Formats: sequence, C-alpha cells, structure tokens
Amino acid sequence: MSKIEIQNLTVNYKEKNHRFTALKDVSFSVESGEFVSVIGSSGCGKSTLLSILEGINSPTKGDIVIDGKPVTGTGTDRGVVFQHYSLFPWMTARKNVEFGVKQVKKNVPKTVRYKIADEFLDKVGLENFKNKYPSQLSGGMQQRVAIARALAMDTDILLMDEPFGAIDAKNRTILQELLLELWEGDGTQEKKTVVFVTHDIDEAILLSDRIVMMSPSPGRVVKEITVPFTRPRNRSELVQTPAYADFRNELLSLFYSDIGNKIGGNEVVL
Repeated sequence: MSKIEIQNLTVNYKEKNHRFTALKDVSFSVESGEFVSVIGSSGCGKSTLLSILEGINSPTKGDIVIDGKPVTGTGTDRGVVFQHYSLFPWMTARKNVEFGVKQVKKNVPKTVRYKIADEFLDKVGLENFKNKYPSQLSGGMQQRVAIARALAMDTDILLMDEPFGAIDAKNRTILQELLLELWEGDGTQEKKTVVFVTHDIDEAILLSDRIVMMSPSPGRVVKEITVPFTRPRNRSELVQTPAYADFRNELLSLFYSDIGNKIGGNEVVL
C-alpha cells in the first residue's frame, strides 16, 4: 500500500451564483520515502490539493488516504510549509519554531525544544535572528523560519507549497540542498515522504523522484514522469549534460503544449 493515495479527487467552489472547479478527477499515489513534485500553471489547483492533503479543506468528491486511513482533518504526521509565511506575529522566530516542535513532541522539555529550534534556525541561516519577531524580518527570512519549523517537527510527511518562491537565488539554492540533505538522511532511518508544489521545472528535476504535471483549470493530472537521474545529484554537473537538456525540454513541451491547447480552445488561463 502506498503512503499517500489520492483517489478521484474533485473540488468545486461556489462564488455567488458561479460554480468553479479547482480540481477534477485527480488520482495518483506517493510511495513511502518518495519525493514527488506537482507542477502546473497558476490556478491549476496545486495549492488546493496540498490544503486537502493537510486536512484543512475537504474535497467535493473523492478521497485522500494516508497509511490506509482517510484524511478527515489535520494531523501531526504532516509538516507543512505554505506559500505565505503563516507565522505567529507575537512570537519570536525561535518560539515559532518551538511551537511547531511542541505539536509533535509534547512531552519533550521546553529547553530541548528550544535547542531543536536553534539547530534548525542555524541550518536555514538565521542564527542571529532567533529573537526577532516576524515584523522585524524580511519576507524571505520569514519563509525560512516557516521552513525551519516544518523541518524541526520531523514528521513522516512534508507538504511544501512553493516554499522557496519568496527567497533570493542564493538562499534558495542553499535551502534546496538542505532539504535534500535532510530528506536523504544518513541511511539509518526511513526517508520522509515529500509532496512539493512548484512552478520551477529546474527545481522539480533537481529535487524529485517523480513529477506530476497538472493541466490548467480545472486541474487534472496530465502525466506522471519519473526523473531519470541517479542520486545524489550534482547541480552544476547535471545541468550541463545533454540528458538534462533533453528531459527539461520534454517537460517544458508538455507544460506549454497543454496551455496552448487551452488557449486554442478559447479558454482563458489565469
């Protein structure tokens, strides 16, 4: 049995007298320890999909099953990084991370939780900003706090919604490498299961075992593609290979051909 099973998922929204379909008949699975990226244009329902995996929203039709049990709400088995920082403004960076750790490690003393928080804030390059409040941090720094919190929670599943989108290119590269390092581990324990939403094809290739390509609204699974490159992946070497260029072009062609089909069919893509 797969770690995550997404079965015939449809999500409808109603705004005034207009019904809008965000996702339609979406089905795919994620194996335990697998890193799966979901790619699609804006408005294809990627964030909606992640919110249902988290248990914040419910589908109109279909089911999401984790470890053989239907998702009926949020759970401490899932760590989440949203597009927006979702930090508590009255808490310092350290307390925001510690709060996340407390949700999954309730019996751990506060001193230990703070030590864990400090460790992960150090990892994301915020060792000198632990006692700052969100209002005192840039947008990119706030997102790094949110990423530190999710990683520090050490959950079985990581759900990440364009987590590096607000971060400058240098720190984005550093955090991608950190995420891979923590995901791959030292080989002594099972890898985390990651569902990673992104619109960046290069990022998806670097990070993923498999890529799920979504169509424009309503979001459907266009194709599931296995990334053919062995791990560990050396970014600077990989991007210079003909195989990388060919695979990237295949993904780009798939991405833009579907958008072209929508435009050709007189549908507006937002």
